[in-house]
Amino acid sequence: MLFYGEKGNPDAPAVARNGLEATKKYDVRIVDTAGRHALESDLIQEMKDIHAIVNADHKILVKDAALGQQASEQAKAFNEAVQITGVIITKLDGTAKGGGALSAVAETKTSVAFIGVGETPNDLERFEADRFISRLLGMGDIKTLVERAQEIQADEEVDVESLMRGKFTLKDMYKQMEAMNKLGPLKQIMQMLPMGGLGLELSDKEYQATKDRLDKYRVIMDSMTEAELEDPKIITASRMKRISVGSGTQPDVVRELLKAHQAMQKAIKGMRGGMGKMNMKRLMKKMGPGMKM
Repeated sequence: MLFYGEKGNPDAPAVARNGLEATKKYDVRIVDTAGRHALESDLIQEMKDIHAIVNADHKILVKDAALGQQASEQAKAFNEAVQITGVIITKLDGTAKGGGALSAVAETKTSVAFIGVGETPNDLERFEADRFISRLLGMGDIKTLVERAQEIQADEEVDVESLMRGKFTLKDMYKQMEAMNKLGPLKQIMQMLPMGGLGLELSDKEYQATKDRLDKYRVIMDSMTEAELEDPKIITASRMKRISVGSGTQPDVVRELLKAHQAMQKAIKGMRGGMGKMNMKRLMKKMGPGMKM
């Protein structure tokens, strides 16, 4: 992606004009103006001047989800200046729900084009009203979570037959952790779950501690042999010492991982016994094409 800018040039309209000339061979061009406040009349005029030069097909107003009543005032001033055609609401991965930013949509009589739930391009999501309202009410966003899981399942196969036989190895656990990691930041995943009514609130420190622990588990499993991953029962005290040295962790953390694996294995066996083989197969089929039957 080509970026055009002129370091040290304070004449924003001139930079916009030069940038259009330098990028004229491209079909899609985005002109990003500096952040400004509705009360800064000189910057509003500058935005009008840029608009007159660019003559953009779409004028997108980007609003912070944490912005309260000021959102409406700013949206009104910007809309009067350049006629806004859409809104992007950012920072919805934080504690803000974006209710205040919706007033910007009402003021401009437009619609929300995208919502930002992180810091990377992949965190810019297409806006869907039902999902947004669900998040706003603390009901999570299961639909998005399922879509992400299905995308991952296309690349990662889960051997359901082995699971139904009660075989759940450390390799299976590793795959589950890798898939969880691909879903996105732990905090973002938790916010998609319908736990608003449960009053479950984890601090950033607790999220980070959980992530750090899962990262340690992956490093520990990377330090194991293929045989140990397939059958954790062969891990003796001497093997555990070797694994802890290789992974740079304490033996207690290795024991903790093995206990976590045993608990997950027990849960899988319980599911197998309670659901029955055919019901579990149907469940796995519904979960997506990545399931190996």
